[in-house]
Amino acid sequence: MSISSAFAQSSGGASGQSGLLGLLPIVLMFGLLYFLMIRPQMKRAKDQRQMIEGLQKGDEVVTSGGVVGKITKLGEAYLTVEIAPNTEISVQKAAVQTLLPKGTIKSLQ
Repeated sequence: MSISSAFAQSSGGASGQSGLLGLLPIVLMFGLLYFLMIRPQMKRAKDQRQMIEGLQKGDEVVTSGGVVGKITKLGEAYLTVEIAPNTEISVQKAAVQTLLPKGTIKSLQ
């Protein structure tokens, strides 16, 4: 007794549409990922870059290490920040995390 195997065969026209419908959820997930994660991250990076390019002498900043100070000198890649009277440190421009409103340092003291 031998039992033969039966294989189902789909019609040629329907297989193309079912393949596209199977791909649709993956495309939707990538679109959702882009709008919820990638696009906001790119916007934050652009805002950070514009803030660093717009730094000027006298601006009050917070570095990525949490140091608060006033910019006294600007260079191409580095800047000098006064963190206390007669105490200055040099940091990379990329280390500036936040630009503070004028007068913030006096209100902290």
